[in-house]
Amino acid sequence: MATSHKPYYDQVRRALHVALCIQNFPCQNVERHNKPEIEFQDSPELILPPVVITRNHNERCLVESSINSARVSIKVKQADELEEILCKQFMRFLTQRAEAFKVLRRVPCDGYDISFLVTHDHVEEMVVDKVVDFIMQWMEDVDKEISEQKLSVSSRGRVVAADFLKQFV
Repeated sequence: MATSHKPYYDQVRRALHVALCIQNFPCQNVERHNKPEIEFQDSPELILPPVVITRNHNERCLVESSINSARVSIKVKQADELEEILCKQFMRFLTQRAEAFKVLRRVPCDGYDISFLVTHDHVEEMVVDKVVDFIMQWMEDVDKEISEQKLSVSSRGRVVAADFLKQFV
């Protein structure tokens, strides 16, 4: 992990530990239903104020929590058009496989690249620290992955350009 990212990641980790103190709470409107309150927002008294942790204007994390669920939305750093394209394609690839991740939402919140939804069921069947570790590891790895892809695209472009220009020499 880069030293410059450490305070940002530490704050996100703390916010996740606070937000994931959730419990089973059935719906107040419909009997025998248990839906994530953060998604439907039927009862404003059950929803905590959202926490936005910002590293810079391109990189931020929104943590929304309610009594029985928490939603974590992440905006990944995108410095140029190539990173925007790579990020969009990578997030599209991941969201198509959302079932395999259990906590990943198919559609991110507006203004964010990807969202995770953790319900009380996830907290009951998985260890909370492991869920937090998964989200934090994902945040760290996605930056590395996009940087590696950008370097790969740039190096392939250089090779293709050199090969193309050889015919003019």
